[in-house]
Amino acid sequence: MSDSTPGDAGPDPFTAVLRDERHRIYAELAAEGPVHRITTPTGAQAWLVTDYAEAKALLADPRLVKGGWEFGAYAAELPEDVARGIHTSMLNSDGPTHTRLRKLVLSAFTRRRVEKLTPTIRRLTDDLLTVAAAEGEGAKPVDLISALAYPLPLGVICELIGIPDEDRTAFRAWTTPTVSPGIHGFEAFREAVTSLLAFSRELIAKRRNDPQDDLLSDLIAARDEGASLTEDELTSMIFLLVIAGHETTVNLIGNGVRALLARPDQLALLRERPELLDPAIEEFLRHDGPVQTTLPYRTLEAVDVGGVKVPAGAVVLVALMAANRDPEQFPGGTALDITRDTRSHLGFGYGIHYCVGAPLARVEARIVFRALLDRFPGLRPAVPEEGLTRTPSMIMNGLTVLPVHLR
Repeated sequence: MSDSTPGDAGPDPFTAVLRDERHRIYAELAAEGPVHRITTPTGAQAWLVTDYAEAKALLADPRLVKGGWEFGAYAAELPEDVARGIHTSMLNSDGPTHTRLRKLVLSAFTRRRVEKLTPTIRRLTDDLLTVAAAEGEGAKPVDLISALAYPLPLGVICELIGIPDEDRTAFRAWTTPTVSPGIHGFEAFREAVTSLLAFSRELIAKRRNDPQDDLLSDLIAARDEGASLTEDELTSMIFLLVIAGHETTVNLIGNGVRALLARPDQLALLRERPELLDPAIEEFLRHDGPVQTTLPYRTLEAVDVGGVKVPAGAVVLVALMAANRDPEQFPGGTALDITRDTRSHLGFGYGIHYCVGAPLARVEARIVFRALLDRFPGLRPAVPEEGLTRTPSMIMNGLTVLPVHLR
């Protein structure tokens, strides 16, 4: 995969699903060099960066801009107005447009709003764990992904945006094929995003006429020197929260629990020293983070990456998973160590596209792990480690299921 011409130099990490196969492939690529020409599962050609120093430098390099949407296998097949309504976000923009969007979003996505959600996150977590505990009576295994990791972030997003209670069942039904189009197929994806977009437009109209104490109302009211978010930018922000704000937290919780269960010594240490919870969450983000690679970038001009010239107009994927285990930056990085100083990890990206929802994800993870540790001292895996599989993806890194015994 690091040949001078794109080719089939071995298995790709995107379709690797068994145990630590994905990490092994990234490690093998990283050992060959800092950047590799690859053919993706969609047939598109790209350059994959695996070195920490080069990854961090590129994420702050203005010669890389967002692009390469042929990687979104279904994006080009959507009607133009639908594509605009879900892709006109700061995640897909650069320069002045990105600066304007991020400033407007940050003015609404305040620390106060995140802190205000804390009681709701605690309540949702306790409710979900109570149901899971009942399902796990008699030492029955419970899938922690479907019981907790998946529904919790979605419930938080509904609360954050201001989705009315009576609409949440339909909202959840639309989000599933939206965040996993490759699994559900194009027709299900198209129907879901079209329905979700129509719902979002209707909700925006309601909030314009009757503002509430929620993020959507704040986004509608946000102004920067007279400029405000357009209709497409508002609907795209809802989609961004659903996809980036949901699936990343699902994977952070699932991957973090799995890592602790695989290392009983680290789980015992965290129980003994609860003050290590915050650094433990950062180590989860580094050791087996929720995101595999960044969304695709394009080079505006030729860029030197570790002595390799990546040409102008090339599509670049930055492999955050590989960079976060680079032994030059994190010695012994293949092992989980909750006492490690991981402040330089790239789990939430770096540079101008650093995840705006990182504070919320950290709050959710802190509440979830504290509740699991306090309520279930007998928490243990229900299947062997080698029985766990990951979901195929070019961007995300998550488990399909995580069966556990709570008692």
